[in-house]
Amino acid sequence: MYHERFTGSHYEIGYRWGSLLAKHGKFILKQIPFSVTKERIAYAEASIPVYQDYFPEILEEIQGIADGQGTKNELFRAVLISMYSMPPEEHCSCFAVSNGEAIILGRNSDFLTELEEKNMNVIYRLSSDSYDFTGNTTAFVEMEDGVNEKGLAVGLTSVYPIRIQPGMNAGMLLRFFLERCCTVDEVIQWTKRLPIGSAQTFTIADAKGKIALIECCADGIGVVCPQDEHSFVCATNRFHTKELEQHNKSGVDDWFAEARYQTMKKTLEEKSKSMDWSGAERLLSGKDGFICQYDRKTGRDTVWSVVYDLANHSIYRTEGNPSRWQYKADKRFLF
Repeated sequence: MYHERFTGSHYEIGYRWGSLLAKHGKFILKQIPFSVTKERIAYAEASIPVYQDYFPEILEEIQGIADGQGTKNELFRAVLISMYSMPPEEHCSCFAVSNGEAIILGRNSDFLTELEEKNMNVIYRLSSDSYDFTGNTTAFVEMEDGVNEKGLAVGLTSVYPIRIQPGMNAGMLLRFFLERCCTVDEVIQWTKRLPIGSAQTFTIADAKGKIALIECCADGIGVVCPQDEHSFVCATNRFHTKELEQHNKSGVDDWFAEARYQTMKKTLEEKSKSMDWSGAERLLSGKDGFICQYDRKTGRDTVWSVVYDLANHSIYRTEGNPSRWQYKADKRFLF
């Protein structure tokens, strides 16, 4: 996993990073594991007005990377804006717990082993009005989990979409939340306003102890805000809310999504009221049932696992499968 620190405006961050990679002979578009097709380009261009209206800064960062790499901006936009939609990737597990003592968000990122060395952990300190944040991603620019300076933590899981439309995708939405929101309620409000292109879940927790699960796609939104007697939410790669369960696509390879979901649900029903960060690590490590026990020979594995302990302002991460690698505290980002 690469570790990067970014400071400045969105464009400056993009340009410096793109230039630095180019200086060392590294060109991002040569490492993309899919073809930049006319379909991807068309989808991205159709989505540009949405980003111009709601998140123009991210377009500036992409422009900066393209300029730094000496490459057409159109191609970078096609890669990043079409991601999570064409084709989608169905994996990852996420949960949140708030029980009066602990406020925890935990997430396993499951991905292809051939690409795991390109995963990134980043710290952004932006000169704009955006909040500083740290996050993890299998891509770049887009985030898949993270926490910001206000103590808002978010993690995503992707769902196979029945339909896509021009709009913001999962990784861009999550980054938007980290840059713009302080609380779970703000994330929910923005989700109801933003045009959504892909299908996904967002597990959210804030420093005040509120947690929520948002399931959303081009065709609707479902929100779960647990009451005191149900102090957890969890998600994998299928919709479970009554609003969206009819939007699950059958017959797709979702990396044992339902088995992972049931492991979390059963464990959290039994243990969430007394769970702390060590209990979260135990769950994510597979000690309570199947969640990360992939056969690496198939080219799949859990490539990182993270626990955001919001009550204690702590981050614990392992940069490999947590059943084999120990979690370490990351003290570089204070919130």
